[in-house]
Amino acid sequence: MPSRARWTEPQVDESGAARLARQCGLELPAARVLWARGFRAPQEVEHFLHPKLTHLEDPFQMRGMECAADRLLPAARESERVLLYGDYDVDGVAGVVILMHMLEVLGLRADFHVPDRLKEGYGMQPAVVERAAQAGYSLIVSVDTGIRAFEAVEAARRAGADVIITDHHLPEERLPQALAILNPNQPGCGYPNKNLCGAGVAFKLAQALMERGGWAPERIVRFTDSFLIMAAVATVADVVPLTGENRLIVKRGLEGMAKTRNPGLRALLEVSGYPPGATLTSADLGFRVAPRINAAGRMDHAREGIELFLTRDEARAREIALRLDELNAERQRTGDAIVREILGRFGEDGPPPAKAGLVFYSPDWHRGVVGIVANRVAELYHRPVIVLGRDEHTGFAQGSGRSIPGFHLLNALEQMADVFAKFGGHRQAVGVTLEESRVEELEERFNGVARERLTEEDLEPELRPDAELRLEELNDKAAGEVLALAPFGHGNRHPVFLVRDAEVRQAEGFGKSGEHVRARLWQGRQNLFVKAWRSSARLGELRDGSRIDAAVTIEDDAWSAQRGFAPWSAAMRDFRPAQP
Repeated sequence: MPSRARWTEPQVDESGAARLARQCGLELPAARVLWARGFRAPQEVEHFLHPKLTHLEDPFQMRGMECAADRLLPAARESERVLLYGDYDVDGVAGVVILMHMLEVLGLRADFHVPDRLKEGYGMQPAVVERAAQAGYSLIVSVDTGIRAFEAVEAARRAGADVIITDHHLPEERLPQALAILNPNQPGCGYPNKNLCGAGVAFKLAQALMERGGWAPERIVRFTDSFLIMAAVATVADVVPLTGENRLIVKRGLEGMAKTRNPGLRALLEVSGYPPGATLTSADLGFRVAPRINAAGRMDHAREGIELFLTRDEARAREIALRLDELNAERQRTGDAIVREILGRFGEDGPPPAKAGLVFYSPDWHRGVVGIVANRVAELYHRPVIVLGRDEHTGFAQGSGRSIPGFHLLNALEQMADVFAKFGGHRQAVGVTLEESRVEELEERFNGVARERLTEEDLEPELRPDAELRLEELNDKAAGEVLALAPFGHGNRHPVFLVRDAEVRQAEGFGKSGEHVRARLWQGRQNLFVKAWRSSARLGELRDGSRIDAAVTIEDDAWSAQRGFAPWSAAMRDFRPAQP
């Protein structure tokens, strides 16, 4: 629970929300959220709540797609050898899996390469593509990487191999001289969804190949649903906005996940705690499934993550899934230790206001977890953060950065590009490499740019309730409609309701060490049982009879449903003394 965040009052036109509720047959809580998020017409609501495969964008709107399809389809007929060059995170792994399956169906002899994070580092390496060309690969397709791989693309061209880049990271002003570049963010690209993740771009290539190959509609639907499962995992893991086409990808992918027959995915879901047929949420993907896939590339080698989804051997799938589960536990322990070390540098009060942008470095930190650490520290301190470890092979400092709303991280780094040997990324996340001797300079300049661009308000956590809620308005139908606004995530955050002037009763701690709180909130004769996670430090503020404004979310609750109760519950995100 955020402690005493800065609250922004909800701004909803009650008459407009009531009209939308009548037109769409909705209860007021969901209608208010939809209105607050810009929905005004019933057809817009219908499109949002019930996205269809026909709503997918035409892949040939993407610049370079015609060329890419026209190169790959003849390659299948000629039995050329193709190498997929992916990244080592969930996005790269998922994209490689999608295209490996697609190319296999086309009859292409495809292999894949993902770099060793600790030995090769991020991005396409010239030596790797040269060896691939010498080994007989006539076509190299990058996945979730390559948009700044000038040297590698040139090396491939000199060695006689064509390169197709599929990527979503922001490009420089000039582009590599590849045969085709698929990236919705490249100049001159009219593709409307600029927020695809890397696996999303790979999916669009698969979609184009199916359409250009003249597949029957029912076959396209079957394979599309299969590909969308992996695309959904990557879309959530890469924290791209869950709006428009991305929302469709995740919603449809989650629905398909419960019915998957892929041995690797079934094994992974099992070790993650989900029985066959379980219905997952985007939070399940982001916090339990994706980290286990990521663990391979962070703690060992991402190749195991890809093999997991390609194998047809159930025993081998189970073996890999258990291995990823172990690596994830190791990753958690390693990351937790680094976070504790960083928090110890500032003490309980956290960083002073003058520290608007934070850089942390230790030569002893495991570089495979610094991105996760940066994300957690950015959330805890509500500041843009870069966390660095040391590359034992080169001696360079290498790591990742994560940002907060209102601070474009890649743009900030471009203001100090001379500090880095290499950097790249997007608004919310970056990867950087620099000489160890320049870490202090990075710390000073990064903080300077952050201080210029961020106000004191920007550095405070903000709580933005979508709408007000009277407890008398909350019933099973209303709760179900709110949950139907899922999948939730970046760009479509979990709705937060402001419950004003509620009386607190029966507040108490619970959990193994009493770290959580539960209580009843009363408005007149109506009451709501709420849980407040990790909030025992504030239990003293919830005395019987005290009156509060509560920020409340409606959550899926499978545990409750299994016992015959309502399939939802309420969580209190924050609270404050009732305001006049």
